[in-house]
Amino acid sequence: MTSIEISQVATLPTKYGSFNIQVFKDEKEKEHMAIFTDDLCDTPVIRIHSECLTGDVMGSVKCDCGEQLDYALALIAKEGGMVIYHRQEGRNIGLLNKVNAYALQDKGFDTIEANHQLGFKADERTYEIVEFILKYFGIDKLKLLTNNPKKIESLGKIEIVERVPIQIASNPHNEAYLAVKKNQMGHML
Repeated sequence: MTSIEISQVATLPTKYGSFNIQVFKDEKEKEHMAIFTDDLCDTPVIRIHSECLTGDVMGSVKCDCGEQLDYALALIAKEGGMVIYHRQEGRNIGLLNKVNAYALQDKGFDTIEANHQLGFKADERTYEIVEFILKYFGIDKLKLLTNNPKKIESLGKIEIVERVPIQIASNPHNEAYLAVKKNQMGHML
């Protein structure tokens, strides 16, 4: 990570509480955002939230992403910490391919099969920028708010003192999706 452009810090009052925000633009021109409280403490609660336009903004119930983001922001506003909004839409296949994967899911493919049909791995995300952001803030130990074992593994140089689970109720539109995440991707649901 040689050429990261970093914004100034700005305030962001939200329905969850007041945060600060800072953006980190990587070499691929993706802009990742750190949303954090004034007091990060020695062992902050950290959520690495992968971008999901359909869930985070549109309120899609095909996934649990928007509800996870809501949960994380509310918890972090109360306890202190940071959400790293990781700009790797659709497990890093991009929005266009994500919608194509959705169309394949509408035809009966599961989320992994749909990605494979499009020529992608089940999960194309990388986490170098996350490590950079954590180092930038001087965070070397944390409580990780996640169900995803890959996110835990990605932080090999950071001490994770606790994994904080996110329990979101399923619905008829995401039951099969969540089952694939649990049974095939190892998510701790």
